Amino acid sequence: MSRRYTLQRAPSATISIDYAAELNEQQLAAVKASPGPLLVIAGAGSGKTRTLIYRVAYLLENGVDPRNILLLTFTNKAARQMLDRVANLLPVDASGLWGGTFHSIGNRMLRRHGSVLGYSSGFTIMDREDQKDLIDTVIAAAGINPKEIRFPKGDVLADIFSFVVNTERPMEELLAEKFPYFLPLLEQIKDLQSRYERKKKAINAMDFDDLLEKTLRMLKEHEHVAATYRRQFQFVLVDEYQDTNKIQADFIDALAAEHKNVMVVGDDAQSIYSWRGANFKNILEFPVRYPGAQIFKIELNYRSVPEILSVANAAIASNVQQFRKQLSATRDGNAFKPAVVALQDGSEQAQFIAQRILELRDENVNLNEIAVLYRAHYHAIELQLELSRRGIPYQITSGVRFFEQAHIKDVAAFVRFVANPRDEVAFKRMVKLLPGIGNKSADNLWRSWENSLDPSAALAGGGDPEGEDSRRPDDAGGTPAGIIAPGHNRRNSWSERLLAMTVNAKTRKAWEQLAHTLDEIAPGGQPNPPSEMITSVVEAVYDDYAKANFTNYELRREDLNQLAVFARQFKDVHEFLSQLALISNVDAEAAPNQTADTESVNLSSVHQAKGLEYHTVFVIWLTDGMFPSTRSLETRDAIEEERRLFYVAITRARDELYLTYPLMRLNAGYGDMFQRPSRFLKEIPSELVEDWQVGRA
Repeated sequence: MSRRYTLQRAPSATISIDYAAELNEQQLAAVKASPGPLLVIAGAGSGKTRTLIYRVAYLLENGVDPRNILLLTFTNKAARQMLDRVANLLPVDASGLWGGTFHSIGNRMLRRHGSVLGYSSGFTIMDREDQKDLIDTVIAAAGINPKEIRFPKGDVLADIFSFVVNTERPMEELLAEKFPYFLPLLEQIKDLQSRYERKKKAINAMDFDDLLEKTLRMLKEHEHVAATYRRQFQFVLVDEYQDTNKIQADFIDALAAEHKNVMVVGDDAQSIYSWRGANFKNILEFPVRYPGAQIFKIELNYRSVPEILSVANAAIASNVQQFRKQLSATRDGNAFKPAVVALQDGSEQAQFIAQRILELRDENVNLNEIAVLYRAHYHAIELQLELSRRGIPYQITSGVRFFEQAHIKDVAAFVRFVANPRDEVAFKRMVKLLPGIGNKSADNLWRSWENSLDPSAALAGGGDPEGEDSRRPDDAGGTPAGIIAPGHNRRNSWSERLLAMTVNAKTRKAWEQLAHTLDEIAPGGQPNPPSEMITSVVEAVYDDYAKANFTNYELRREDLNQLAVFARQFKDVHEFLSQLALISNVDAEAAPNQTADTESVNLSSVHQAKGLEYHTVFVIWLTDGMFPSTRSLETRDAIEEERRLFYVAITRARDELYLTYPLMRLNAGYGDMFQRPSRFLKEIPSELVEDWQVGRA
């Protein structure tokens, strides 16, 4: 008969925290709650992290062993900072406490017990590049030649597999919603996923998603392992619960299945990541999954002035699916109400923001304390140009600058090439988009093309299709660009020159499409207007390439549509390209001089700005179809997420808030279009904001 023996904690110096002095009443209630399932709805700027830290300290102070606590966060840095702050509150050794991201915790469990799934403890964790390479190997082994058909590349397949794992949805359902153009390849993709799983097992390797998927499978299929961790983790605390996906919620449930001592902290009004797999239902339905759960609301805001919070409360009020709360301010009121500013068009919107930024700087507001937030990256096109013209330094915190993105530069390469057929960089970038062409092939093709531009040189790369080895004297042409002038000469089209060059069989079809596309965008060597060229290139060549190569194809296609819209203001191709070059060079010259001490305005998507705060915030392009986006207008769930996104944007501001919208908008192929103010603006009572009428001096 066995005997149970309990180890007691070693005595230590006791320091009692005065929780009532350190926390407000709402925070205190959550921190000192009795064991059991706890849902803490913490509004923006309400001290969510502080509440979690003091809850951990409260558990430790009340005799809970650190080894019995699991703290799950979305970054390891956040977990370390929380544990450091706990250590500063209490003189206890909390090193036994498990804290980190879902994936880092999964990794620790698999290193200990992964052998039950057939993995040794020394398994390799592949990064994204390793994963892509392994998937490409599996594609080749399956006998699929992506160069013959537009088959998704390794990067795209990795994203598809990741969505399936994290959302726990069937492959066909996921493809139908996010990648409908790959539905005809469903069976091949499913087969590749199976082959990929077998290959990982064979080489004792896991990708990032396996760290969760394999851990959850281990807990479900091997009860003795699950029992070990359920017994160890008596208290589970989760930060940013509104951002968890399906598999993360299931992981939490598996660990808390018996004791139910799980505290989740988050804000349903800031659930904005469904596009990357986050499941809003996790936080909304927590009381359903955990009957009897205590719900605490922390509504006291330490960030914003009351005038901004009044607008934030009104902005989110129309959402049906939410835990209703009312943010209230700890700060004194501001004489300045949030401004709603109607502008003539995107250009005037940019001018207004640039001028107001300069005024704020004169009022001693540091540029680092100013942010311009937008729904989509392309919304900032005109603003980037205007800030560059005025010499106002800025940084893009939502990724690379618009004109420096790969898909923008890819399409611009076609325009650059027809404007200057001697542009080697543009030529090589353009042809390497075609299947079967790499660096070496691009070099060979460039030499062949370069020779064809020289009136004294023979046409390289296969000769004349009718048997002539060199051009006739009258083919020398005389346009400034160095190609051919329209007229009687035989080889006065792009297709005649390009199709005379030698390419391999697997590239031939795409090469012919390229040649005819160049004929279309610059007939007789004369470039069409830039906007028309961009539209033609995207539809004829680039769209298929983008689908196969980019996981966020729809967003990139939206960017390209807006590039065509932006280009409508330029009739001459050289003027258009000069503007692109000028803004890129201005930015490049400024970048080396920007240090941590240099001031710069923050340009960011709202998604990237979550968790940040600024003295002044401009939220731009607040029109229906832009914010909220066109795609979101189809369902209530999508509109409600857009409204939550608007709420997040508003609550980034501490002191001043400007909500701007243009009345007119350029549209490729349709001319100027009237814009309706965003429905979100109409939901804010007029007495809470101030209308600004913008005129010209």
